[in-house]
Amino acid sequence: MSQHFLPVFAAMYAHVRAMLAGPAAFALLPAVVLGGFWLGGEQMLIMLALGFPVCLLFAGALRTPDSASELSRSDSDEAAFEHSMDAAVLRAKQTSRRTGCVLLELDEYIETRERFGSAASDLLMTQLTERVSSVLRNRDTVRRIEDNLLAVCVAPVRQLDLGVMLQMAGRLQTAMEEPIIIDSATLYITASVGLALDMNAPEATGTGLIAGATIALAEARRHGPSSIRAYSRDMQAPALTCSPDLIDAALAALENGEIQPWFQPQLSTDTGLISGFEALARWCHPTRGVISPAEFLPILEQAGAMERLGEVMLYNALSALKVWDAAGLEVPQIGVNFSPEELRNPSLVKKIEWELDRFDLPASRLSVEILETVVALSPDDTVVRNIAGLSRIGCQVDLDDFGTGHASISSIRRFDVQRLKIDRSFVMKVDRDPEQQRMVSAILTMAEQLGLATLAEGVETAGEHNMLAQLGCGHVQGYGIGRPIPLDQTCEWMLAHLARLEALPIIGRQIG
Repeated sequence: MSQHFLPVFAAMYAHVRAMLAGPAAFALLPAVVLGGFWLGGEQMLIMLALGFPVCLLFAGALRTPDSASELSRSDSDEAAFEHSMDAAVLRAKQTSRRTGCVLLELDEYIETRERFGSAASDLLMTQLTERVSSVLRNRDTVRRIEDNLLAVCVAPVRQLDLGVMLQMAGRLQTAMEEPIIIDSATLYITASVGLALDMNAPEATGTGLIAGATIALAEARRHGPSSIRAYSRDMQAPALTCSPDLIDAALAALENGEIQPWFQPQLSTDTGLISGFEALARWCHPTRGVISPAEFLPILEQAGAMERLGEVMLYNALSALKVWDAAGLEVPQIGVNFSPEELRNPSLVKKIEWELDRFDLPASRLSVEILETVVALSPDDTVVRNIAGLSRIGCQVDLDDFGTGHASISSIRRFDVQRLKIDRSFVMKVDRDPEQQRMVSAILTMAEQLGLATLAEGVETAGEHNMLAQLGCGHVQGYGIGRPIPLDQTCEWMLAHLARLEALPIIGRQIG
């Protein structure tokens, strides 16, 4: 019960302290003293004269904070910050003002601690706390509530909207991300930021504000290091929730080999030869048959198993290359889709190098497929470093679903993309729709100017295939070329395709 009333008591305490230390209390003090003297004489006058300073000391109103953080061993934890937020929300309600909460999380903290040790990491967080304090006003509060998490309570102000809060969050993030020297080494760090305003919080309480900022911080993490997200009501909508049995079944399928890559061929429009395969995940359920990725990928994502899925897909994709090589079938490369979770793994490049060495395959035979939305939304962070690192070791980088994610030319260059995969929405009816032809031509012209290869996805008819070849698209993929098939059917498909190519008449110039 005492814990239940603790936030309320803290809020009342802060309110009383603010009243005693405020200008109104000092303005009324002479009237109170004179009234006491009139009613009780000199004895009451002495009691008031001595009692008022005692009340101020009790309330802590005479204490001058050393900095904006007001940190001490007794109140630098999460509970104390909740009390500060409760008090701020109460003051904001009483004075018709606004308040907010900002959470700043140091990215890759575990790696930093493993590299420099716990003592150095604590010193780092202390320095970052001081940096954040220097950006804030004296009335604001910052506390370290977890190992790598700083929390800011914005003191109530008259004007506080989303734009102001985002500007403040940007200043705080910039202060944290300035290069810092630790153990004689210059460290470049990033911080993810989540914020919430009292007007939009899940509940009009300090706890509600913290909960909103926590949800926003989780959203920022999902978009990569150094992201800033503000809480909104739609974030509160629960993600897809699956029964524990369904999650267990999907995880078991991932480990026992039921979830495997199927392979969709890609052809060169110049030669008609196979230029590669794309590995696409399929769940071959023992009773339900083949289950679409649209059904099981959200389950694996909720279970936090996307990186494990990536490992399974990569292993089986490289194994397929070895099978085709042994059969004497030429497959230049295989494309594997990389999830944002994998791309945020700082050890990704080393892991890929190890797998390629394990299979004795050159990096040029692995095509790294990344969604355009990843390129469009990711800042210069771990994702960028990983993709650039994979390109540096020789992997081809394909930008998937191009045209849907609004990636800029500068981001395409920054991610070192080598090939654009034109989204199916631009390919449909390209042989009959002049507008589609103009769109594809514009993409192909841009790609040519940037020195990028091109592949059209979702090709379903011979007419679309022919038109794309005429427009200059280098490669095609889709149901009109070949559907995704399991590994044990790929050799037969390739042999049949090569036989069809050999049967085609040779067209050339006649010599008279």
